[in-house]
Amino acid sequence: MSMGVLAAAIAVGLAALGASVGNGMVISRTIEGMARQPEYRGVLQTTMFIGVGLIEAIPIMAVVIAFIALFR
Repeated sequence: MSMGVLAAAIAVGLAALGASVGNGMVISRTIEGMARQPEYRGVLQTTMFIGVGLIEAIPIMAVVIAFIALFR
């Protein structure tokens, strides 16, 4: 296994770890907000989905960058 493969695996793994922590924080804060203000459930949920989508874009970009670095 070359060093490039190892570096790509570490980069993708760290991006996935960061995204999972970020998603956990966003979802937990959304649930907390819904518990405090149930009438804002729809607004909070919509904002949460947008935030989770943006957070999930980071590991996808990391995978693309890793593939570019591997096959270069």
